[in-house]
Amino acid sequence: MTKAKFTAAFLLSLTFCFGAFAQTQAENTIRTASTKNSKAQFFPLSELKEGMKGTARTVFRGSEPEEFQVEILGIVPGAIGPHQDMIVGRISGGSADRTSVFAGMSGSPVYINGKLVGAISYSFPFSKEPICGITPIEQMLSIFEQNQNSKPTPGEPRAVSFAELAATTWKPEFPKNATIAGSILTGASANSPLASIAGQSFQPIATPMAFSGFSQETLNLFAPQLMQVGLIPVSAVGGAARITSMKAADETTLVGGDSVSMQLTRGDYSLAAAGTVTYRDGDKIYAFGHPFLSLGSSDLPMSESSVVTVIPNVNNSFKLAVPNEMVGSMTQDRATGVFGKLGQAPKMIPVQINLETSRGQTETLNFEVAKDEFLTPLLLNISIYNTIVANERGMGESMISLSGEINIKNQQPIKLENRFAGGQASQYAGISVAAPVNTLLRSRFDDLEISGIKLNISSSEGRRTANLDRISVDKTQVRAGETFEVQAFVRTDAGKVFVQKIPVKIPTDTPTGTLTVSVGDGMAIQQNSALLQFVPKDVSELVSVINKVKKSDRLYVQTYRVTNGAVIGASELPNLPPSVMATLNNDRTAGGFKPTVQTVVTEEPIAPADFIVSGQQTLTIEVIK
Repeated sequence: MTKAKFTAAFLLSLTFCFGAFAQTQAENTIRTASTKNSKAQFFPLSELKEGMKGTARTVFRGSEPEEFQVEILGIVPGAIGPHQDMIVGRISGGSADRTSVFAGMSGSPVYINGKLVGAISYSFPFSKEPICGITPIEQMLSIFEQNQNSKPTPGEPRAVSFAELAATTWKPEFPKNATIAGSILTGASANSPLASIAGQSFQPIATPMAFSGFSQETLNLFAPQLMQVGLIPVSAVGGAARITSMKAADETTLVGGDSVSMQLTRGDYSLAAAGTVTYRDGDKIYAFGHPFLSLGSSDLPMSESSVVTVIPNVNNSFKLAVPNEMVGSMTQDRATGVFGKLGQAPKMIPVQINLETSRGQTETLNFEVAKDEFLTPLLLNISIYNTIVANERGMGESMISLSGEINIKNQQPIKLENRFAGGQASQYAGISVAAPVNTLLRSRFDDLEISGIKLNISSSEGRRTANLDRISVDKTQVRAGETFEVQAFVRTDAGKVFVQKIPVKIPTDTPTGTLTVSVGDGMAIQQNSALLQFVPKDVSELVSVINKVKKSDRLYVQTYRVTNGAVIGASELPNLPPSVMATLNNDRTAGGFKPTVQTVVTEEPIAPADFIVSGQQTLTIEVIK
């Protein structure tokens, strides 16, 4: 080879290598996390034109993103909100031809000429073509830059209802925006006022929620609540997500196009919502391109995830993803997407459930749930219900006994003890824990921190319920300081009657007059109380009052009379002098108290019987000198 030919070959080879190197570097620019928030990396919305073509990235299988094509169809001003435009595009090519727009694609980055345009985040339900809505990256960045250091503004403590604490029915109260968007997304009911526009406007792409360790019965029961806010429940093929320490991030962790999961529970139970990363800027992660649940400020575990497959579906294709190691936390959930921080550990609530089945088997489950005002009660409700039904298949009516405690930092624990019978006993058991946790998290006290929940659950076959048929007393006139006897006649569902004798002592300082004797289950007695709701002044008072809520599985005997008194806050003040009542009720003051018409003289719980007794009966006696 001549020197000239050698030189030409060398230059050709060098050119080829340099071109390959440049291409690799260009690809790495897309795949590698940015350390500077430079607008040069982004395609300006003002320069976007109809007909432009670019590429998008998302994970269809495994953990490596694949490319597909995007054609820009136009821009719809204000489609997302005031000064929040939407880019409309059509996807094609690669695996997208098989899946079209699918649940879990939210956040897939779109590039034109190597510059980031935005995130695929919206779709038309029931569309015949793969049309998508793209949230511009400029809007995603601007809304989070305004709120990066934002924290929930503490509000005034809200009123707490005793009926709420003792309720056997409960539904999660998601943010209003999440509920409205989700109802359209999943197909509004026929009688809904939103039904007329279902499928005729862009909606956020649904978020698949992968369940591990949960039975199909549990998914069927709670699916309507989840779908109402845009979450599609899917059974995960992997095992439970282990509780491990947070993985250190590197330059390949959660970059544009990677699959990301928000873990709501992890451990023996795993619930994880899957989406796609749009952009990484140092330790900042931008994803989804639309709200997750409109939580605002949040603290949810953020983890890497791998995709088993994307399942094509005529109604809504979805991604089946399995969460991997936790790498940070999602700290914001707003109109144009979610924002997370790598290396920042979220606060989780550890839960332990010890179960004893009707067949004498024992099992212990350990998991963590995310701490969130809206999500935590629902997650606990789902997990407790599943713990029971997954181990008691084929049962009809049953009795569920639940005990345990909710531990609160620097406070006395909330004690749990109750029994439930019938076909819905498993649901009642879950609600009995979800209701007080819901009250705690929504109390708005900054110093309230749930440090752990421990539950003991046992199950036995059969209904074992009875009704309070009637009551009687051994005498109708008693003196202060004396004891009289109440007989409670209880009839079981099988018709058998048994009698329980209850001694009641009248306090020595009880004035003469008529006294009402009432025997009833905890819920009935609670409803007749003069104090039906209260506004706690601090965490200690809230915990104390929750611990005083009456149990629905046993009877209480109560004596009371009509007196001049008042309810102030969470306290009943009976037998107030007329001068005090006049001071409280003068022309210069209003509110802050209410007069009582029923003052409790004595109240005692009756030891739980083999049966869960419900009902209430009353009679009167006279206190004499």
